Amino acid sequence: MTTLAHPVAARSLATRAVSALRTETGLARAALGVVALHTVDDAFLQPNPGTSSGDHLAGGLIPTALLLGTAWAYPRLRAGVRAALLLVFAFFGLLSSVEGFSYASKVGPSGDDYSSLLSAPAAFVLIGVGVVALWKSRRTDDALWWRYPRRLLVTGGALVVVAVFALPLTVSYVVTHVARAEVPTADLGAPYENVEFETSDGLTLKGWYIDSKNGAAVISFPGRASSQKRAKILADHGYGVLLFDRRGEGESEGDPNLFGWQGERDVHAAVKFLQSRPDVEAGRIGGIGLSVGGEMMLEAAAESNALKAIVSEGGSGRSVRDELANPGGKWHYVVGNSVATVGTALFTSDTPPADLKSLVTKIENPAFFIFGAKGQPTEKPANDEFYKVKRGPKEIWEVPGSKHMGGIDARPAAYERRVVGFFDRWLLRQSR
Repeated sequence: MTTLAHPVAARSLATRAVSALRTETGLARAALGVVALHTVDDAFLQPNPGTSSGDHLAGGLIPTALLLGTAWAYPRLRAGVRAALLLVFAFFGLLSSVEGFSYASKVGPSGDDYSSLLSAPAAFVLIGVGVVALWKSRRTDDALWWRYPRRLLVTGGALVVVAVFALPLTVSYVVTHVARAEVPTADLGAPYENVEFETSDGLTLKGWYIDSKNGAAVISFPGRASSQKRAKILADHGYGVLLFDRRGEGESEGDPNLFGWQGERDVHAAVKFLQSRPDVEAGRIGGIGLSVGGEMMLEAAAESNALKAIVSEGGSGRSVRDELANPGGKWHYVVGNSVATVGTALFTSDTPPADLKSLVTKIENPAFFIFGAKGQPTEKPANDEFYKVKRGPKEIWEVPGSKHMGGIDARPAAYERRVVGFFDRWLLRQSR
């Protein structure tokens, strides 16, 4: 009899599980559990290389507590509340699946990508159960003349919530969980070597380095993709150039954050690497950053004088702090950025960096602000303000006909002359 106890117990448990899945509560709890599983897997069980579970406390514990709390309280909630919560968590489940689908399609699934992929079917289960619960909870005892206008108002309110909250949260989740996974093909026009170096918080970053011919070197940032065109120009003029995958991208360790929070640590580490190179003379290190790369370059230059000259192209802001600090901010940008900032803080267990305007006032070395005449709406007012508050040597150029980060394509000859001339003046003048 003892030998039959375990199989009988297992069959009984399986029967109860199947029976539970035939109920609304059982289905909802199972799907919520799958989404919670990925949250735990992503934050604590299989964190990104170079990170630990302690780096993801808020981003892991808060969503998990909300998911499991909803699963526990589900049968005790009113039908309308249950439906609303399921649809909210269905949205989160779909977000959670983005990471898995993105990396699986580019480099193949690994680590927590598998639990991420499971979040997609769980999300659709939540949508189905939520819609059914919403349909069952609809009011039919009100006056007919008010019933359909009321439902129209509720639908309109839901669309407003999606626009105000769901879209910014989508952005904040994607930029903190998905980055370029592969290393692009090198097209630098000069020999280079594969290099790696370590950040102050223990992450190993990998990239390429072109030896300097004139004793000066420039960091072309961020990443090894869009920064290659600038690197090629600088290498043609004898500059050493360092390109590397920022944290959480390509071959580099860490969590991705395409808004650039903590990215200045990568720039500081790159400067330290260049200072150790025998082909780079002391005091001849600069940097050129595109968009968020320019924003990280500004913060690094505000914190250290090691960058003797920097170019920031298309930088404007990384959080709602910049939206409030820069002139001409519109209320809908402030609202959207507020939600995105809170979401990014939650998903990264981090706080937003200082606004760029306040950082620019601390930069002592030369800075060159570039932005496109057809760039993002925030570029011109932000860069005009940066130029206004910057003390000491500074330049600014609104590139005619250029889109965001498009100066090198819109005005290639002028771009090369201005950018190379800027670095020549401030990195090579000691040799003249």
